[in-house]
Amino acid sequence: MSDTRHDAIVLEPTSRPSDADTLTLGKLGRTHFIGIGGAGMSVLAEILHERGVDVQGSDRERGPKVDRLEELGITVHIGQRADNVDGVNTVVWSSAIKPDNPEIVAAVEAGARLMHRSDVLALLMESARAVTVAGAHGKTTTSALLSHILVNAGAGELADPSYAIGGSIQGPHGTLDGGHAGKGDVLVAEADESDGSFAKYHPQIAVITNVEAEHLDHYGTAEAYRRAFVDHAHHATGHVVLCGDNDGALAVLRALDSQAASRAVVYATRPLDALGDINGAAYVHIDHEAEASVPAATSGASAVGSDTAVKSDTAVESFVLHLPHRIADGADIPVRLRIPGIHNARNATAAIIAATLLGMDPHDAAQAAGTFRGAARRFEIRGKVAGVTVVDDYAHHPTEIGALLDAARRRFPDSTIRVLFQPHLFSRTRFFAYDFARELAKADDVIVTCIFPARERQEDYPSVTSHTVVDAAVNIEHDPQRGWIQAVPDMCQAAKMLAMRSNPGDVIFTVGAGDITAMGEVILSVLRARGERD
Repeated sequence: MSDTRHDAIVLEPTSRPSDADTLTLGKLGRTHFIGIGGAGMSVLAEILHERGVDVQGSDRERGPKVDRLEELGITVHIGQRADNVDGVNTVVWSSAIKPDNPEIVAAVEAGARLMHRSDVLALLMESARAVTVAGAHGKTTTSALLSHILVNAGAGELADPSYAIGGSIQGPHGTLDGGHAGKGDVLVAEADESDGSFAKYHPQIAVITNVEAEHLDHYGTAEAYRRAFVDHAHHATGHVVLCGDNDGALAVLRALDSQAASRAVVYATRPLDALGDINGAAYVHIDHEAEASVPAATSGASAVGSDTAVKSDTAVESFVLHLPHRIADGADIPVRLRIPGIHNARNATAAIIAATLLGMDPHDAAQAAGTFRGAARRFEIRGKVAGVTVVDDYAHHPTEIGALLDAARRRFPDSTIRVLFQPHLFSRTRFFAYDFARELAKADDVIVTCIFPARERQEDYPSVTSHTVVDAAVNIEHDPQRGWIQAVPDMCQAAKMLAMRSNPGDVIFTVGAGDITAMGEVILSVLRARGERD
Protein backbone atom coordinates (compact mmCIF):
# COMPACT_ATOMS: atom_id res chain seq x y z
CA MET A 1 0.00 0.00 0.00
CA SER A 2 1.40 3.43 -0.92
CA ASP A 3 2.25 6.14 1.55
CA THR A 4 -0.63 8.21 0.14
CA ARG A 5 -3.12 5.48 1.05
CA HIS A 6 -1.53 5.19 4.48
CA ASP A 7 -2.15 8.90 5.00
CA ALA A 8 -5.81 8.44 4.03
CA ILE A 9 -6.44 6.23 7.07
CA VAL A 10 -8.07 8.24 9.85
CA LEU A 11 -8.24 6.86 13.37
CA GLU A 12 -10.68 8.83 15.49
CA PRO A 13 -11.30 7.62 19.08
CA THR A 14 -14.76 9.19 19.21
CA SER A 15 -16.01 7.49 16.02
CA ARG A 16 -18.00 4.24 16.20
CA PRO A 17 -17.90 1.15 13.98
CA SER A 18 -20.53 1.23 11.25
CA ASP A 19 -22.37 -1.75 12.73
CA ALA A 20 -22.15 -0.56 16.36
CA ASP A 21 -25.92 -0.51 16.84
CA THR A 22 -26.30 -4.22 16.05
CA LEU A 23 -22.91 -5.47 17.22
CA THR A 24 -22.72 -8.20 19.89
CA LEU A 25 -19.83 -10.11 21.40
CA GLY A 26 -20.76 -13.12 19.30
CA LYS A 27 -20.31 -11.09 16.09
CA LEU A 28 -16.75 -9.95 16.84
CA GLY A 29 -15.15 -13.08 15.42
CA ARG A 30 -11.41 -13.45 15.75
CA THR A 31 -10.34 -10.29 17.55
CA HIS A 32 -6.83 -8.86 17.46
CA PHE A 33 -5.57 -6.27 19.99
CA ILE A 34 -2.75 -3.99 18.85
CA GLY A 35 -0.59 -3.23 21.89
CA ILE A 36 -2.27 -5.99 23.87
CA GLY A 37 0.30 -5.71 26.69
CA GLY A 38 -0.85 -2.23 27.68
CA ALA A 39 -2.73 -1.84 30.95
CA GLY A 40 -6.06 -0.91 29.38
CA MET A 41 -5.84 -3.27 26.41
CA SER A 42 -4.77 -6.37 28.33
CA VAL A 43 -7.74 -6.04 30.69
CA LEU A 44 -10.25 -5.94 27.83
CA ALA A 45 -8.51 -8.78 26.00
CA GLU A 46 -8.74 -10.92 29.12
CA ILE A 47 -12.43 -10.15 29.64
CA LEU A 48 -13.30 -10.95 26.03
CA HIS A 49 -11.30 -14.18 26.28
CA GLU A 50 -13.21 -15.16 29.43
CA ARG A 51 -16.47 -14.39 27.59
CA GLY A 52 -15.58 -16.86 24.85
CA VAL A 53 -14.30 -14.49 22.14
CA ASP A 54 -11.36 -15.76 20.03
CA VAL A 55 -8.70 -13.25 21.13
CA GLN A 56 -5.13 -12.68 19.98
CA GLY A 57 -2.84 -9.69 19.89
CA SER A 58 0.57 -8.12 19.39
CA ASP A 59 2.96 -5.90 21.26
CA ARG A 60 6.32 -4.31 20.60
CA GLU A 61 7.97 -6.11 23.49
CA ARG A 62 7.36 -8.75 26.09
CA GLY A 63 6.21 -7.78 29.59
CA PRO A 64 4.29 -9.11 32.61
CA LYS A 65 0.90 -8.51 30.97
CA VAL A 66 1.94 -10.42 27.86
CA ASP A 67 3.17 -13.31 29.99
CA ARG A 68 -0.14 -13.43 31.84
CA LEU A 69 -2.20 -13.38 28.64
CA GLU A 70 -0.15 -16.21 27.18
CA GLU A 71 -0.68 -18.22 30.36
CA LEU A 72 -4.43 -17.85 29.74
CA GLY A 73 -4.01 -19.30 26.26
CA ILE A 74 -4.07 -16.05 24.27
CA THR A 75 -1.65 -15.86 21.35
CA VAL A 76 0.56 -12.77 21.46
CA HIS A 77 2.90 -11.79 18.62
CA ILE A 78 6.00 -9.84 19.64
CA GLY A 79 6.50 -7.17 17.03
CA GLN A 80 3.79 -5.53 14.95
CA ARG A 81 3.56 -6.83 11.39
CA ALA A 82 0.91 -6.95 8.72
CA ASP A 83 0.69 -10.74 8.70
CA ASN A 84 -0.29 -10.76 12.39
CA VAL A 85 -3.83 -9.81 11.36
CA ASP A 86 -4.28 -12.45 8.63
CA GLY A 87 -7.74 -13.99 9.02
CA VAL A 88 -8.79 -11.52 11.70
CA ASN A 89 -12.37 -10.17 11.79
CA THR A 90 -11.96 -7.35 14.31
CA VAL A 91 -8.94 -5.21 15.17
CA VAL A 92 -8.93 -3.27 18.45
CA TRP A 93 -6.71 -0.21 18.74
CA SER A 94 -5.99 2.44 21.38
CA SER A 95 -5.16 6.12 21.05
CA ALA A 96 -1.45 5.26 21.23
CA ILE A 97 -1.70 3.56 17.80
CA LYS A 98 -0.93 5.59 14.68
CA PRO A 99 -2.68 5.27 11.28
CA ASP A 100 0.52 4.02 9.62
CA ASN A 101 0.81 1.04 12.00
CA PRO A 102 1.33 -1.97 9.70
CA GLU A 103 -1.45 -3.94 11.36
CA ILE A 104 -3.91 -1.06 10.94
CA VAL A 105 -2.93 -0.69 7.29
CA ALA A 106 -3.36 -4.42 6.66
CA ALA A 107 -6.67 -4.54 8.53
CA VAL A 108 -8.09 -1.68 6.46
CA GLU A 109 -6.96 -3.34 3.24
CA ALA A 110 -8.52 -6.65 4.30
CA GLY A 111 -11.82 -5.00 5.30
CA ALA A 112 -11.60 -5.99 8.96
CA ARG A 113 -13.72 -4.15 11.51
CA LEU A 114 -11.75 -1.46 13.42
CA MET A 115 -12.77 -0.79 17.02
CA HIS A 116 -11.26 1.64 19.49
CA ARG A 117 -10.80 0.08 22.94
CA SER A 118 -13.66 2.28 24.18
CA ASP A 119 -16.00 0.56 21.69
CA VAL A 120 -15.22 -2.78 23.31
CA LEU A 121 -15.86 -1.40 26.78
CA ALA A 122 -19.12 0.22 25.64
CA LEU A 123 -20.21 -3.13 24.17
CA LEU A 124 -19.51 -4.91 27.45
CA MET A 125 -21.56 -2.31 29.33
CA GLU A 126 -24.67 -3.08 27.32
CA SER A 127 -25.18 -6.40 29.08
CA ALA A 128 -24.31 -5.28 32.62
CA ARG A 129 -25.13 -2.87 35.40
CA ALA A 130 -22.13 -0.71 34.64
CA VAL A 131 -20.38 1.70 36.99
CA THR A 132 -17.86 4.02 35.37
CA VAL A 133 -15.28 6.11 37.24
CA ALA A 134 -14.11 9.25 35.47
CA GLY A 135 -11.97 12.19 36.54
CA ALA A 136 -8.57 13.77 36.22
CA HIS A 137 -7.35 11.86 39.29
CA GLY A 138 -8.39 8.94 41.43
CA LYS A 139 -9.97 6.76 38.74
CA THR A 140 -7.86 3.67 39.32
CA THR A 141 -8.02 3.76 43.11
CA THR A 142 -11.77 4.42 43.20
CA SER A 143 -12.64 1.74 40.65
CA ALA A 144 -10.28 -0.70 42.37
CA LEU A 145 -11.89 0.08 45.73
CA LEU A 146 -15.40 -0.53 44.38
CA SER A 147 -14.32 -3.79 42.76
CA HIS A 148 -12.62 -4.86 45.99
CA ILE A 149 -15.78 -4.08 47.97
CA LEU A 150 -17.97 -6.12 45.62
CA VAL A 151 -15.53 -9.04 45.45
CA ASN A 152 -15.14 -9.27 49.22
CA ALA A 153 -18.59 -8.35 50.51
CA GLY A 154 -20.99 -8.66 47.60
CA ALA A 155 -23.75 -11.26 47.64
CA GLY A 156 -26.18 -12.51 45.04
CA GLU A 157 -25.96 -10.51 41.83
CA LEU A 158 -23.37 -8.23 43.42
CA ALA A 159 -20.94 -11.11 43.94
CA ASP A 160 -18.21 -11.86 41.38
CA PRO A 161 -18.37 -8.60 39.40
CA SER A 162 -16.59 -7.95 36.15
CA TYR A 163 -14.06 -5.14 36.21
CA ALA A 164 -11.71 -3.37 33.82
CA ILE A 165 -9.14 -1.37 35.78
CA GLY A 166 -5.74 -0.04 34.80
CA GLY A 167 -4.02 -1.40 37.92
CA SER A 168 -4.08 -4.44 40.16
CA ILE A 169 -6.18 -4.65 43.34
CA GLN A 170 -4.35 -5.40 46.59
CA GLY A 171 -6.45 -6.95 49.34
CA PRO A 172 -6.03 -9.09 52.47
CA HIS A 173 -5.84 -12.32 50.50
CA GLY A 174 -3.36 -11.23 47.85
CA THR A 175 -3.38 -9.25 44.61
CA LEU A 176 -6.06 -9.41 41.93
CA ASP A 177 -5.33 -8.49 38.34
CA GLY A 178 -7.16 -5.46 36.96
CA GLY A 179 -9.30 -7.44 34.53
CA HIS A 180 -11.92 -10.04 35.32
CA ALA A 181 -15.08 -11.33 33.68
CA GLY A 182 -17.31 -12.32 36.56
CA LYS A 183 -20.57 -14.18 36.72
CA GLY A 184 -22.41 -11.32 38.45
CA ASP A 185 -24.31 -8.58 36.65
CA VAL A 186 -22.05 -5.64 37.60
CA LEU A 187 -19.21 -4.20 35.50
CA VAL A 188 -16.84 -1.64 37.05
CA ALA A 189 -14.69 0.32 34.62
CA GLU A 190 -12.39 3.29 34.48
CA ALA A 191 -13.73 5.83 32.01
CA ASP A 192 -10.76 7.35 30.21
CA GLU A 193 -11.50 10.95 29.30
CA SER A 194 -8.10 11.66 27.71
CA ASP A 195 -9.30 11.29 24.10
CA GLY A 196 -13.03 11.98 24.52
CA SER A 197 -13.98 8.34 24.00
CA PHE A 198 -15.87 8.10 27.29
CA ALA A 199 -18.71 9.85 25.46
CA LYS A 200 -19.69 6.38 24.19
CA TYR A 201 -20.50 5.00 27.64
CA HIS A 202 -24.01 4.74 29.09
CA PRO A 203 -23.44 3.38 32.61
CA GLN A 204 -26.05 2.89 35.28
CA ILE A 205 -23.86 4.84 37.71
CA ALA A 206 -21.31 7.46 36.66
CA VAL A 207 -18.77 8.44 39.31
CA ILE A 208 -16.87 11.69 38.70
CA THR A 209 -14.00 12.13 41.14
CA ASN A 210 -12.87 15.58 39.97
CA VAL A 211 -12.71 17.77 36.87
CA GLU A 212 -9.51 19.77 36.45
CA ALA A 213 -7.78 21.09 33.36
CA GLU A 214 -6.06 18.10 31.77
CA HIS A 215 -5.51 16.59 28.31
CA LEU A 216 -5.73 20.00 26.71
CA ASP A 217 -3.80 18.62 23.75
CA HIS A 218 -7.10 16.92 22.87
CA TYR A 219 -9.74 19.31 24.25
CA GLY A 220 -8.06 22.64 23.59
CA THR A 221 -9.65 24.49 26.52
CA ALA A 222 -10.60 23.77 30.11
CA GLU A 223 -14.20 24.66 29.25
CA ALA A 224 -14.34 22.03 26.49
CA TYR A 225 -12.91 19.51 28.92
CA ARG A 226 -15.63 20.36 31.49
CA ARG A 227 -18.39 20.09 28.87
CA ALA A 228 -17.26 16.56 28.04
CA PHE A 229 -17.89 15.57 31.67
CA VAL A 230 -21.34 17.17 31.59
CA ASP A 231 -22.18 15.08 28.53
CA HIS A 232 -20.80 11.96 30.20
CA ALA A 233 -22.92 12.58 33.31
CA HIS A 234 -26.05 12.97 31.19
CA HIS A 235 -25.40 9.53 29.68
CA ALA A 236 -25.83 7.81 33.05
CA THR A 237 -29.07 5.87 33.10
CA GLY A 238 -29.20 5.95 36.91
CA HIS A 239 -27.16 8.00 39.36
CA VAL A 240 -24.28 10.45 38.99
CA VAL A 241 -21.88 10.55 41.96
CA LEU A 242 -19.64 13.64 42.18
CA CYS A 243 -17.08 15.08 44.59
CA GLY A 244 -18.21 18.41 46.05
CA ASP A 245 -14.71 19.27 47.28
CA ASN A 246 -13.68 19.81 43.66
CA ASP A 247 -14.87 23.02 42.00
CA GLY A 248 -14.77 21.47 38.55
CA ALA A 249 -17.04 18.60 39.61
CA LEU A 250 -19.39 21.09 41.29
CA ALA A 251 -19.53 23.04 38.03
CA VAL A 252 -20.54 19.84 36.23
CA LEU A 253 -23.24 19.20 38.86
CA ARG A 254 -24.68 22.67 38.40
CA ALA A 255 -24.76 22.21 34.62
CA LEU A 256 -26.90 19.05 34.78
CA ASP A 257 -30.49 19.18 33.62
CA SER A 258 -33.18 18.75 36.26
CA GLN A 259 -33.72 15.05 35.59
CA ALA A 260 -30.03 14.15 35.91
CA ALA A 261 -29.58 16.43 38.92
CA SER A 262 -32.45 14.74 40.76
CA ARG A 263 -30.49 11.47 40.58
CA ALA A 264 -27.14 12.98 41.53
CA VAL A 265 -25.24 12.39 44.77
CA VAL A 266 -22.54 14.81 45.89
CA TYR A 267 -20.00 13.90 48.60
CA ALA A 268 -17.63 16.30 50.33
CA THR A 269 -15.59 17.01 53.43
CA ARG A 270 -16.94 20.55 53.25
CA PRO A 271 -20.28 21.17 54.99
CA LEU A 272 -23.36 21.55 52.85
CA ASP A 273 -23.69 25.31 53.44
CA ALA A 274 -20.14 25.80 52.12
CA LEU A 275 -20.91 24.14 48.79
CA GLY A 276 -23.50 26.62 47.57
CA ASP A 277 -26.04 25.41 45.02
CA ILE A 278 -25.88 21.63 44.55
CA ASN A 279 -28.76 21.59 42.06
CA GLY A 280 -31.05 19.41 44.18
CA ALA A 281 -28.56 16.56 44.54
CA ALA A 282 -28.37 14.30 47.59
CA TYR A 283 -25.52 15.23 49.94
CA VAL A 284 -23.10 12.88 51.74
CA HIS A 285 -20.85 14.48 54.34
CA ILE A 286 -17.38 13.04 54.95
CA ASP A 287 -16.87 13.84 58.62
CA HIS A 288 -13.11 13.67 58.91
CA GLU A 289 -13.13 14.98 62.46
CA ALA A 290 -15.42 12.26 63.86
CA GLU A 291 -14.02 9.17 65.54
CA ALA A 292 -14.65 6.22 63.22
CA SER A 293 -15.15 3.33 65.63
CA VAL A 294 -15.60 0.15 63.59
CA PRO A 295 -17.15 -2.90 65.29
CA ALA A 296 -15.30 -6.23 65.27
CA ALA A 297 -17.50 -7.69 62.56
CA THR A 298 -20.86 -7.48 60.86
CA SER A 299 -22.82 -10.39 59.56
CA GLY A 300 -23.00 -9.15 56.01
CA ALA A 301 -19.26 -8.69 55.59
CA SER A 302 -18.14 -12.13 56.66
CA ALA A 303 -16.85 -12.84 53.16
CA VAL A 304 -13.99 -10.46 53.81
CA GLY A 305 -12.51 -12.93 56.26
CA SER A 306 -10.62 -12.53 59.51
CA ASP A 307 -9.15 -9.22 58.35
CA THR A 308 -12.57 -7.54 58.20
CA ALA A 309 -12.14 -5.51 61.39
CA VAL A 310 -9.46 -2.91 60.76
CA LYS A 311 -7.60 -2.40 64.02
CA SER A 312 -6.55 1.06 65.08
CA ASP A 313 -2.86 0.31 64.61
CA THR A 314 -3.34 -0.51 60.92
CA ALA A 315 -5.88 2.16 59.96
CA VAL A 316 -4.25 5.36 58.71
CA GLU A 317 -7.36 7.31 57.62
CA SER A 318 -10.60 7.31 59.59
CA PHE A 319 -13.86 9.22 59.11
CA VAL A 320 -17.63 8.91 59.34
CA LEU A 321 -20.03 9.13 56.40
CA HIS A 322 -23.39 10.76 57.04
CA LEU A 323 -25.68 9.27 54.41
CA PRO A 324 -29.02 10.98 53.67
CA HIS A 325 -32.39 9.21 53.75
CA ARG A 326 -32.45 9.26 49.95
CA ILE A 327 -29.56 6.77 49.96
CA ALA A 328 -29.53 4.77 53.17
CA ASP A 329 -32.14 5.95 55.67
CA GLY A 330 -29.86 8.57 57.16
CA ALA A 331 -27.20 6.11 58.34
CA ASP A 332 -23.88 7.15 59.89
CA ILE A 333 -21.15 4.88 58.52
CA PRO A 334 -17.74 4.66 60.22
CA VAL A 335 -14.82 3.98 57.89
CA ARG A 336 -11.20 3.12 58.71
CA LEU A 337 -8.82 2.83 55.76
CA ARG A 338 -5.36 1.34 55.43
CA ILE A 339 -4.48 3.75 52.62
CA PRO A 340 -3.46 7.28 53.67
CA GLY A 341 -4.67 10.69 52.61
CA ILE A 342 -7.89 12.72 52.59
CA HIS A 343 -8.00 12.14 48.84
CA ASN A 344 -8.35 8.42 49.56
CA ALA A 345 -11.14 9.15 52.04
CA ARG A 346 -12.93 10.78 49.11
CA ASN A 347 -12.12 7.87 46.79
CA ALA A 348 -13.44 5.37 49.34
CA THR A 349 -16.57 7.44 49.86
CA ALA A 350 -17.36 7.38 46.15
CA ALA A 351 -16.88 3.60 46.08
CA ILE A 352 -19.07 3.05 49.17
CA ILE A 353 -21.82 5.27 47.74
CA ALA A 354 -21.73 3.38 44.42
CA ALA A 355 -21.87 0.00 46.20
CA THR A 356 -24.82 1.23 48.27
CA LEU A 357 -26.65 2.45 45.16
CA LEU A 358 -26.11 -1.00 43.63
CA GLY A 359 -27.91 -2.53 46.62
CA MET A 360 -25.22 -3.32 49.20
CA ASP A 361 -25.56 -2.50 52.87
CA PRO A 362 -23.30 0.55 53.40
CA HIS A 363 -21.88 -0.86 56.65
CA ASP A 364 -20.73 -3.96 54.78
CA ALA A 365 -19.26 -1.80 52.02
CA ALA A 366 -17.34 0.30 54.56
CA GLN A 367 -16.00 -2.78 56.33
CA ALA A 368 -14.75 -4.20 53.04
CA ALA A 369 -13.18 -0.86 52.08
CA GLY A 370 -11.18 -1.08 55.29
CA THR A 371 -9.34 -4.17 54.05
CA PHE A 372 -8.27 -2.57 50.75
CA ARG A 373 -4.48 -2.25 50.58
CA GLY A 374 -4.23 -0.10 47.51
CA ALA A 375 -4.01 -0.22 43.75
CA ALA A 376 -0.70 -0.90 42.06
CA ARG A 377 1.63 2.10 42.05
CA ARG A 378 -0.59 4.09 44.41
CA PHE A 379 1.44 4.78 47.58
CA GLU A 380 2.96 1.33 47.06
CA ILE A 381 5.72 0.63 49.58
CA ARG A 382 8.48 -1.14 47.67
CA GLY A 383 10.74 -1.90 50.61
CA LYS A 384 12.67 -0.63 53.59
CA VAL A 385 16.46 -0.87 53.90
CA ALA A 386 18.69 0.62 56.61
CA GLY A 387 15.73 2.54 57.99
CA VAL A 388 14.91 4.18 54.64
CA THR A 389 11.43 3.48 53.20
CA VAL A 390 10.98 3.47 49.41
CA VAL A 391 7.50 4.21 48.01
CA ASP A 392 6.31 4.21 44.39
CA ASP A 393 3.39 6.29 43.13
CA TYR A 394 1.77 6.95 39.75
CA ALA A 395 1.03 10.64 40.42
CA HIS A 396 1.70 12.68 37.28
CA HIS A 397 -0.52 15.77 37.63
CA PRO A 398 0.19 18.60 40.08
CA THR A 399 -2.99 17.92 42.08
CA GLU A 400 -2.08 14.25 42.40
CA ILE A 401 1.44 15.09 43.55
CA GLY A 402 0.10 17.53 46.12
CA ALA A 403 -2.33 14.92 47.47
CA LEU A 404 0.45 12.32 47.54
CA LEU A 405 2.81 14.53 49.54
CA ASP A 406 0.03 15.63 51.92
CA ALA A 407 -0.67 11.94 52.55
CA ALA A 408 3.06 11.31 53.00
CA ARG A 409 3.22 13.95 55.72
CA ARG A 410 0.25 12.34 57.48
CA ARG A 411 1.73 8.86 57.19
CA PHE A 412 5.34 9.85 57.97
CA PRO A 413 5.06 13.06 60.03
CA ASP A 414 8.61 12.99 61.39
CA SER A 415 10.44 11.85 58.26
CA THR A 416 12.49 13.67 55.67
CA ILE A 417 10.57 13.25 52.40
CA ARG A 418 12.70 12.87 49.27
CA VAL A 419 11.17 12.67 45.78
CA LEU A 420 12.47 11.42 42.44
CA PHE A 421 9.96 12.85 39.92
CA GLN A 422 9.67 11.95 36.25
CA PRO A 423 7.36 14.34 34.36
CA HIS A 424 4.94 12.71 31.91
CA LEU A 425 4.54 14.36 28.48
CA PHE A 426 6.38 17.44 27.27
CA SER A 427 3.11 19.32 26.76
CA ARG A 428 1.95 18.66 30.33
CA THR A 429 5.36 19.67 31.71
CA ARG A 430 5.31 22.97 29.81
CA PHE A 431 1.73 23.77 30.81
CA PHE A 432 2.03 22.84 34.50
CA ALA A 433 5.71 23.61 35.23
CA TYR A 434 4.99 26.10 38.03
CA ASP A 435 2.20 23.95 39.48
CA PHE A 436 4.53 20.94 39.59
CA ALA A 437 7.17 23.00 41.37
CA ARG A 438 4.65 24.40 43.86
CA GLU A 439 3.37 20.94 44.86
CA LEU A 440 6.84 19.35 44.90
CA ALA A 441 7.86 22.02 47.41
CA LYS A 442 5.88 20.01 49.98
CA ALA A 443 8.84 17.59 49.96
CA ASP A 444 12.21 18.26 51.56
CA ASP A 445 14.47 17.09 48.72
CA VAL A 446 13.48 16.73 45.04
CA ILE A 447 15.23 15.57 41.90
CA VAL A 448 13.42 16.06 38.59
CA THR A 449 14.63 13.60 35.99
CA CYS A 450 14.05 12.96 32.27
CA ILE A 451 10.57 13.49 30.83
CA PHE A 452 8.65 10.35 29.83
CA PRO A 453 7.51 11.21 26.28
CA ALA A 454 4.68 8.67 25.82
CA ARG A 455 3.08 9.71 22.51
CA GLU A 456 5.08 12.94 22.12
CA ARG A 457 8.51 13.73 20.67
CA GLN A 458 11.28 15.84 22.18
CA GLU A 459 11.96 17.56 18.84
CA ASP A 460 8.46 19.06 18.95
CA TYR A 461 9.21 20.60 22.37
CA PRO A 462 12.92 21.47 22.20
CA SER A 463 12.85 23.89 25.13
CA VAL A 464 11.00 21.56 27.54
CA THR A 465 13.27 19.46 29.76
CA SER A 466 13.57 18.45 33.40
CA HIS A 467 15.10 21.90 33.98
CA THR A 468 11.73 23.46 33.04
CA VAL A 469 10.23 22.44 36.38
CA VAL A 470 13.33 23.39 38.34
CA ASP A 471 13.47 26.82 36.70
CA ALA A 472 9.81 27.37 37.61
CA ALA A 473 10.67 26.80 41.28
CA VAL A 474 13.00 29.80 41.54
CA ASN A 475 10.56 32.03 43.43
CA ILE A 476 8.83 29.33 45.46
CA GLU A 477 9.46 29.59 49.17
CA HIS A 478 11.04 26.54 50.72
CA ASP A 479 12.98 25.59 53.81
CA PRO A 480 15.86 25.34 53.20
CA GLN A 481 15.78 28.07 50.55
CA ARG A 482 18.71 26.65 48.60
CA GLY A 483 19.26 23.26 47.09
CA TRP A 484 15.87 21.60 47.65
CA ILE A 485 15.25 20.86 43.95
CA GLN A 486 17.56 19.98 41.07
CA ALA A 487 17.43 18.52 37.59
CA VAL A 488 19.30 15.28 36.85
CA PRO A 489 18.28 13.96 33.41
CA ASP A 490 19.93 10.55 33.92
CA MET A 491 17.28 8.63 35.87
CA CYS A 492 19.61 5.95 37.28
CA GLN A 493 22.12 8.55 38.41
CA ALA A 494 19.33 10.54 40.06
CA ALA A 495 18.06 7.45 41.90
CA LYS A 496 21.54 6.65 43.19
CA MET A 497 22.06 10.25 44.33
CA LEU A 498 18.87 10.24 46.40
CA ALA A 499 19.75 6.89 47.94
CA MET A 500 23.27 7.98 48.88
CA ARG A 501 22.17 11.17 50.64
CA SER A 502 19.32 9.55 52.58
CA ASN A 503 19.42 8.82 56.31
CA PRO A 504 17.60 6.33 58.56
CA GLY A 505 13.99 7.42 58.97
CA ASP A 506 13.81 9.06 55.52
CA VAL A 507 11.19 8.18 52.93
CA ILE A 508 12.04 8.22 49.21
CA PHE A 509 9.22 8.44 46.65
CA THR A 510 9.55 7.52 42.97
CA VAL A 511 6.80 9.52 41.30
CA GLY A 512 5.40 9.54 37.77
CA ALA A 513 3.41 7.60 35.17
CA GLY A 514 6.39 6.40 33.13
CA ASP A 515 9.26 3.99 33.69
CA ILE A 516 10.32 5.75 36.90
CA THR A 517 8.75 2.79 38.71
CA ALA A 518 11.88 0.75 37.90
CA MET A 519 14.00 3.10 40.02
CA GLY A 520 12.60 1.78 43.29
CA GLU A 521 14.73 -1.32 43.04
CA VAL A 522 17.76 0.76 42.04
CA ILE A 523 17.35 2.84 45.21
CA LEU A 524 16.90 -0.26 47.37
CA SER A 525 20.00 -1.87 45.81
CA VAL A 526 22.12 1.18 46.57
CA LEU A 527 20.84 1.25 50.14
CA ARG A 528 21.71 -2.43 50.58
CA ALA A 529 25.19 -1.94 49.13
CA ARG A 530 25.79 1.12 51.28
CA GLY A 531 24.69 -0.82 54.35
CA GLU A 532 27.11 -3.64 53.56
CA ARG A 533 29.98 -1.15 53.21
CA ASP A 534 29.04 0.58 56.45
